[in-house]
Amino acid sequence: MINIDFSKLNQLEHKIYNQLLESSKLHDDLKITQAAELCDCSVSKISKFVKKLGFTNYKQFVDFLYGNEIALKKESSELERIKHFIDDFDHSLVDEFLDLMNNHERIILFGYGPSFMFVQYFEYRLRIFSNKFILAVGDDISIENMLAENTLLVIFTTTGTFRSFENIYNSAKNKGCEVLIVTEEYNKNLFASCDRIFWLCKFPQSSELKPYEKSRTVFFIFSEEIIQKLMAASKKNHLSPSPPSQPVKPDLLE
Repeated sequence: MINIDFSKLNQLEHKIYNQLLESSKLHDDLKITQAAELCDCSVSKISKFVKKLGFTNYKQFVDFLYGNEIALKKESSELERIKHFIDDFDHSLVDEFLDLMNNHERIILFGYGPSFMFVQYFEYRLRIFSNKFILAVGDDISIENMLAENTLLVIFTTTGTFRSFENIYNSAKNKGCEVLIVTEEYNKNLFASCDRIFWLCKFPQSSELKPYEKSRTVFFIFSEEIIQKLMAASKKNHLSPSPPSQPVKPDLLE
């Protein structure tokens, strides 16, 4: 899993990122020593910077800069793939997701096609154990009506290739929202459409499958880990979960 979070960077680190992004357009292979010289800092500082941004190492960050594919594991059967995913599961992303929920008054879950079917299920589960305003949305028109200040917009997408999220992101930022993309497959183009991104899986589904043909099993597993944490918190606080209320229709909020 990779968790890219630009909001964690301080002013100096943003300057380092912008400097390296521009330098990558002029240099074919930017070594870490060159990066340190260009940014007038130590190699150690560059190494700490890329890890703080969310990458495992400098090489992975360079692949991101140049738009290269990040090395993935060999394709396997779905059962083997899910087993690998579970063995590699990063529980810190569950905690970070819950922190983001706690820091926002409204949670909007968004997805196209099969991903929308998943967010409907996730909405139902979250409503049982959370008193937040939570709504699942699956089309561009409805999302415009749902966005408001202090809203966390969570976009679920398996590949990020079905349709661009750039317009949705721009609308969300204009209304004071924070945007998180939760994706299964690595897609560099998604970085321009969110504030944070959770890349969940290093074990790809078959490249022969179209986006709508790919499973959402990884999303269900991730969401259930979130629900388990919420259930544990409810029991600890002696709160009795209640069936979720009916979702609010978009036209009632216009």
